[in-house]
Amino acid sequence: MHAAGLQHDHDPRIGHTFRRNRFLQALTACYGFVLLWSAIAPADPGTWWLEMLLAFVLIAALVATHRRFVFSNLSYLLIALFLALHTYGAHYTYSESAFGNWLKEALELERNHYDRIVHFSFGALLAYPLRELARRVLHLRGAWSFAVPWFTALALSAGYEIIEGWTARLISPERGTAFLGTQGDEWDAQKDMSLANSGSLLTLALVALYQRATGREPWAIGDD
Repeated sequence: MHAAGLQHDHDPRIGHTFRRNRFLQALTACYGFVLLWSAIAPADPGTWWLEMLLAFVLIAALVATHRRFVFSNLSYLLIALFLALHTYGAHYTYSESAFGNWLKEALELERNHYDRIVHFSFGALLAYPLRELARRVLHLRGAWSFAVPWFTALALSAGYEIIEGWTARLISPERGTAFLGTQGDEWDAQKDMSLANSGSLLTLALVALYQRATGREPWAIGDD
């Protein structure tokens, strides 16, 4: 059973198109509610649009490529969770998110750490969809099927920090502090990238352990 499990890369049961996938439909509806809530009276509308710009690019890319490549439901769930965390933070601006402020008071922290949570989640939640692409599109195996998603997650995290900085400078300099959410930390970008790196390594390590124990990819969970 284990040997067969590793052949699920091209199994059409991995994912179904939107019209046939009730899970994906429900997931889309749930995220739609989060997006609608976030868009209603955000703390700073201008910053909200800046924060959501790349999220909209990701959503557009998923929609545009959906007929050519369908992720597993597990990957769609992980992507949706990341988008929900990001969209929640955009409503308040990251540095003033309600959950982050609650955590700051409860643990007597010096700053609102919600941005740190989301950057860690970026690596932890998106590493597996990136691995699925590496396995099913690039047909990578062995160490490369883990290394490429890791490098990609780190590159995307660094790229986001660069784009974020230039966006703040060129599009809306007056909102730079709120958009970047540095909260006075000169090493904010480096810490964010380090957390994304840690999150991706954790997820890929768990995937490796699961695969070693079962001989299966996590996207085949429940497929006997």
